[in-house]
Amino acid sequence: MTTAKQILPGATLGVLGGGQLGRMFTVAARTMGYRVVVLDPDPASGAGLFADEHIQADFDDEAALKKLASMCDAVTLEFENIPSTSVRLVASGTTVYPVAESLEIAQNRDLEKQFAQKAGLQPVPYHAICADADVEAAAADIGFPSILKINTLGYDGKGQYVVNDLAGLKEAFDAVDKVECILEKRVDIACEISAIVARNAESDIAAFPVSENQHRNGILHISIVPARVDESLSAQAVERASILADAMSYVGVLAVEFFVTTDGQLYFNEMAPRPHNSGHYTSDACVTSQYEQQLRMMCGLPPGDTRLVSPVVMVNMLGDLWEPDWLKILGHDNIKLHLYGKKQARPGRKMGHYNVLAENVEEALDTAVSVFNELSR
Repeated sequence: MTTAKQILPGATLGVLGGGQLGRMFTVAARTMGYRVVVLDPDPASGAGLFADEHIQADFDDEAALKKLASMCDAVTLEFENIPSTSVRLVASGTTVYPVAESLEIAQNRDLEKQFAQKAGLQPVPYHAICADADVEAAAADIGFPSILKINTLGYDGKGQYVVNDLAGLKEAFDAVDKVECILEKRVDIACEISAIVARNAESDIAAFPVSENQHRNGILHISIVPARVDESLSAQAVERASILADAMSYVGVLAVEFFVTTDGQLYFNEMAPRPHNSGHYTSDACVTSQYEQQLRMMCGLPPGDTRLVSPVVMVNMLGDLWEPDWLKILGHDNIKLHLYGKKQARPGRKMGHYNVLAENVEEALDTAVSVFNELSR
C-alpha cells in the first residue's frame, strides 16, 4: 500500500522548462485534470502555450522560482541543464522531482560515469582530463582512436571530437577552451539502445520496452521498438537502468543509454533524468506514455502499465526538411504526427516527430524510412 503523499487531479503541477518535452507533459497533465504552470524564458514556449500559466523568466530568477514554488503542489524538470541551485530554491518551497542531487550527477559526464560504475554498471573505458597535464596520461591510458567529450552542457553530439593521435587530442582540447573533459575509448558499436524506467518515492519501478536508436550528426534520427537485439541484452539494460535509479533513490522518469558492441558487450553511455527523445514512441504505442508516467511518479501514484500495444518506429523531424508536404505523413492511416509548435525552423532543430505503428517492426521501419525519404526530396 502506498504511503507517500498522493497529489490528485485538481492540484497544480509545475515544470521547469518549456520545450517539447514540457509541452507533452503539460498536455498529459491537463488531460488528466491537473493545472500546470510552466517557467521558461521563451515567450513562445511550446509548453507555455498549453499551460494554465506561463511564468516567462530565466531559470536563475529567484523571484520567479519562488512564485513557481508557491503556486505548485509539485514541480518537475523538462531538461537536465537547469542550475541545481535553482532546483534547490524551488524545493525549499514545494516538492521537486527529480531532486537536485540526481540532476548534478547527470550534468557532469565524469561524475555520471563514476556513479554508474559504483552502482555496478560498466561505462566505456575513459580518462578524465581537467588540464593540459592530464592530456598525455589520458592518451597513454585510453589510446586511439578515441572521443574527447566535454563534461557539461554536451548534448546531441555537441562538444565531442573523434581523435586519432596525441596531436589531434591536444588540438581538440584547445578547441573546447580546455574545459573539463573525458577521453573515451572508441569501441566497435553494433547499435545503441535505451532503457526508460520510472520510479516513485515508494521504490516502485516500471520499465518501458527497450528502443534501438539510430543517430545522424549526433542527433537521434530513429527509434525502433522493440529493439532488434537479443532479449537477454534488453533485459540486462532494463535491470541496469533500474539499479541506477535505485542507487540514486530516484523519483521520476529516467532514460539510460547503452552501447551494444559487435562482440555483444553492454556499455553504459549516459543517462537523462527526464522523459527522453527515444521514448516519444510511448505516446502512441504503449498503454501509458512516458509523460503520464512522469506525472504519476511526481504525484506519488502507482506506475502506469508500460506494455507495448504495437511495434513502432519513431522518426525525428528536424528543421532541415521544413516545411514538409504534410500529406506524405497524413496520407498514411498508421502514422501519428506530433509537432512542437516552434515558429522558427533551423537545421538540426527538433520540430516534431512521427510514430509509425505496424504489424511488425520491419513493416514499421520500411514505412518510416520511405516517408522520411519522401519528405527529404
